[in-house]
Amino acid sequence: MTKLIRRFGFTLQPLPPYDFEFTVHKPAGWPLFSPLEVFEKGILWTALHLNDMLVGLKLSSKGSTKQPLLKIEVFLKNAPTSGQRKAIKHMLSSKLSVHEDLGEFYRMARKDRILRHTVKDLYGMHDTDSPTLFAEATLAILLQMAPLKRSEEMMECVIKNFGETAVFDGRRIPIWPTPEKVAGLSIEELNTCRLGYRAKHIQKLARVLKQQGFPGIEDLKRLTPEEAKRRLLELPGIGDYSSDIINPHGGFPIDVWSATIFGKLFYGNESETSRAEIGRIKAEGIRRWGKYALMAFVYVVHDLERLSKKLGLSLRLQ
Repeated sequence: MTKLIRRFGFTLQPLPPYDFEFTVHKPAGWPLFSPLEVFEKGILWTALHLNDMLVGLKLSSKGSTKQPLLKIEVFLKNAPTSGQRKAIKHMLSSKLSVHEDLGEFYRMARKDRILRHTVKDLYGMHDTDSPTLFAEATLAILLQMAPLKRSEEMMECVIKNFGETAVFDGRRIPIWPTPEKVAGLSIEELNTCRLGYRAKHIQKLARVLKQQGFPGIEDLKRLTPEEAKRRLLELPGIGDYSSDIINPHGGFPIDVWSATIFGKLFYGNESETSRAEIGRIKAEGIRRWGKYALMAFVYVVHDLERLSKKLGLSLRLQ
């Protein structure tokens, strides 16, 4: 555990519409930076690593969806330099998507028979970035070939056993381990979390990213979508589905589970062989929603309960 006793604060003013709760605490339970962060009474306590610093965060809203204003309190082990303050503010602006304009996506979505419901239900929800490429890629690997509950168990075990715990503002927030930490672990140690074949992939992934020659999330944003995906496919354990989850340019991440959901939405029925339908469903999503396919995916996944009622379909998480 690391106590973070230094603190400073600032505000961010996102482009409206911006719903704070929908954005940082997604309806389907997706966390912002750590599956073990805490959201209570409109306040999020979370933490992450940034440039070798452990950063604790307390986030809240002081505005509204139409006039958003975010209050950010930052907790560190040591007093920050002016450069570190600037880097943290820039990082949060990017990861919280405060400059993202939803206007064009909403104009397209309101003409779509599926998305017109979701953008009404989740008005102001923005997609957000993962804390680090290693955390995002590890998450993608742990989601492979497993029911959601089992994936969540693996995530929690990896974080609690190999990650760091930030202690600040009366909270203890466990976070994802660093690649440096995981690179030094044996397969046997990793498999205390019952990761199966995933342990080997995660260990290899950590060793690749430990070398610091691979582009990070911000670097991938500066590449073309195609080049970013090509680079992601070079990583151990990362295939087409996982690269679409990680790629900051977006994609349409279809696996067996999501093929079932989107097969019903697109064609009104569920194929008995969803795996065989993945290619067709992925192509239809990209054809229908183009560059907004990932945003459409995010909106649909977080609105399944209400979509089920409105469209008369049985849509559910794993």
